Amino acid sequence: MSEAHGEIRTIQRDRNTESLDLSFWPGSVPLRQRWRNNGLSADFLGDYVTTFFPLDENDPATRQRQSEIRGAVSFIANELLENAMKFHDDSLPEPITMRLFLHQEEIIFQQINSAGQEAADRFRAFVDRLRNSDPGELYIQQLEEGAASEGSAGLGYLTMINDYGADLAWRFEPLDNNGYRVTTQVVVRI
Repeated sequence: MSEAHGEIRTIQRDRNTESLDLSFWPGSVPLRQRWRNNGLSADFLGDYVTTFFPLDENDPATRQRQSEIRGAVSFIANELLENAMKFHDDSLPEPITMRLFLHQEEIIFQQINSAGQEAADRFRAFVDRLRNSDPGELYIQQLEEGAASEGSAGLGYLTMINDYGADLAWRFEPLDNNGYRVTTQVVVRI
């Protein structure tokens, strides 16, 4: 039985919805090599989206808006891809998929990967903590905990919320082989 944390939107693909899907099989190349490609993929998504916000030489604000949108898309996509690569269970027959949907007033990211039982349980606990905390306060706590342990658990998600006003939601779907398909959805208004 599928379990949702927050509202996962169902996206209707039609003529008014621009979308782009990227899929990766992380087991095909070493993680260290794949990690280098995350930034390239994220920057590609940022560049792709900006083509829908053309520059107007008579309006300098369009350059600033295009730059802000590109930065937000690149940051969010990179964070989602890094988390997916880090926690993906290669033994499960699921690729990592990044979906980007561009609507008139918002961009929706859907990142899908598989996780084993233990990783899914840890992530679910973090999601619950995130959803039941003040994002600003939790960001400071995570910074302090990260400084003490040399980790940064959840800072990317918290930055999405605090800096980009993103709405986040998750779905955990059991797979037949004792793992989960985990969907993270990020909605950013533009």
